[in-house]
Amino acid sequence: MRPRSPEEAHRAATPLELFFDLVFVVAVAQAGLALHHSLAEGHILEGIIGYTAVFFAIWWAWMNFTWFASAYDCNDVPYRVATFVQLAGALILAAGVPQAFEGDYSIAVVGYVVMRLAMVTQYLRAGRSNPSRWPTAVRYAVGVTACQIGWIILLSFQGLWWHPFVFVGLGIVELLVPAWGERAGATSWHPGHIAERYGLFTIIVLGESILATSLGIQAAVEAGEFSADLITIIIGGLLIIFSMWWVYFDWSMEGMLTSLRRAFGWGYGHFLVFGSAAAVGAGLAVAIDQALHHAEIGVVEAGAAVAIPVAIFLLVLWGLHIGFQERNRVQMFLVPIAIVLILLTPLTGQAPLLIGLLLVALLTFKLVNSYR
Repeated sequence: MRPRSPEEAHRAATPLELFFDLVFVVAVAQAGLALHHSLAEGHILEGIIGYTAVFFAIWWAWMNFTWFASAYDCNDVPYRVATFVQLAGALILAAGVPQAFEGDYSIAVVGYVVMRLAMVTQYLRAGRSNPSRWPTAVRYAVGVTACQIGWIILLSFQGLWWHPFVFVGLGIVELLVPAWGERAGATSWHPGHIAERYGLFTIIVLGESILATSLGIQAAVEAGEFSADLITIIIGGLLIIFSMWWVYFDWSMEGMLTSLRRAFGWGYGHFLVFGSAAAVGAGLAVAIDQALHHAEIGVVEAGAAVAIPVAIFLLVLWGLHIGFQERNRVQMFLVPIAIVLILLTPLTGQAPLLIGLLLVALLTFKLVNSYR
């Protein structure tokens, strides 16, 4: 297992990586569905906590595989077998999502541990094949293994008052493992490949939002309850999702992955990008439920379920890119103004449609300004 060159030409996602993403679609869909039901039933805080915890596990396992594959993808039999074990772990995690939203993380943690320990074998194999990278591989293997032991031990203390604090602490330790590992010697990840992989996963989570909206429309058709409010939600939802895709790919990745320090900030920041993009679908489904009188929350809360994740998506992208590509002062403040207006839309009772129109206006202004 030799490291691949970071200057390799035409480095694209492999069929195995695309298959890996496809399996993770199941876990993302389960997380979004559980969030939808929690919000619609009025369990807002519980839903947000459960979604954050579950999506962190999904995102972190996906991200670690992506960066490792960018450096060491040899695509031989042992590599494929280890990847398939990770995929099995992802399916176990997906199966445990409903229980996780009820406070029982047992099945989800088992799936997560399976994914992470399979990743340990990959690091040890890479280190053994490349003596110069052995210290880095050992740090990754030790750090990841120690965290998994911590997660398993923590399962015995679910329900105790201090459990959430230790849970968050272990998550922070997981985030620190790559920084500790790279200090012993940087892995040879490929900037273009990483940008492509993140872009593909963004499309996946936006696709989940389209699916959630489609299921809501299907439920309305079957119930024969189409109304003007429902039509505005559908139109607004489509404008939102298409605009989010446009906004993400409108900002160039050039200059963001030129150093390890910038790559860490860009990569970690995508937890909020991916998580908010997937949550938009749950919010639109909640808005449809509310319009059909199937939700236990009001129109303002339903609108906020769409506005807040859209605002987070825009804010994080703006924060990641504004210092590198955006020099125009008008555009520098345009996105924050749009975010504030988006957060106010739930008060109007027509949040999805107005958010969609605001995003279209933002994109129109950027296009006109770029031509000028």
